[in-house]
Amino acid sequence: MGSSDSTYIRRKITPEKAFQKLKHYCGYSERSRTDVKQKLYSLGLNKKEVDELISRLVNEEYLDEERFALQFASGKCRISCWGKLKIRFELRQKGIGEVLITRALQSLDDREYESIFRKQADKKWRSLQSEKNIFVKKNKWQQFLQLKGFEPALIRIWSFPEEDKEGSN
Repeated sequence: MGSSDSTYIRRKITPEKAFQKLKHYCGYSERSRTDVKQKLYSLGLNKKEVDELISRLVNEEYLDEERFALQFASGKCRISCWGKLKIRFELRQKGIGEVLITRALQSLDDREYESIFRKQADKKWRSLQSEKNIFVKKNKWQQFLQLKGFEPALIRIWSFPEEDKEGSN
């Protein structure tokens, strides 16, 4: 019975095999340094080996935090329809520095960002059609957009379709 327990013990991978795995891992999609560290630790490597392999990945340009931040911000904005606040928070969670976060957020096209915001705002507003209480409706709408990470100032300047109709009479 003692030998069956040993089958569950993960054998340590060699640093060279780990490097080959990580080249593929980083080549498949941009990764943050934090993601790569977690992957290396999960493979059973120690801190010294992890630091050496990360240096190699950076030197051979498989790992680039700026490239990762730019791609992450762009993808989360376009595909997931996240606002800048949520993107900033998630990049911080991944250990990206403020300078790179700022660069990544500035790289977002303002017109495209506003268009994404408007589409999300309009879609949510329409989904709340059955809500008769305008205050409840606006509150749900604002909470949704805040959870998506859009800035309060952007949310405040959006005009509600009912108010536009009333104002034009």
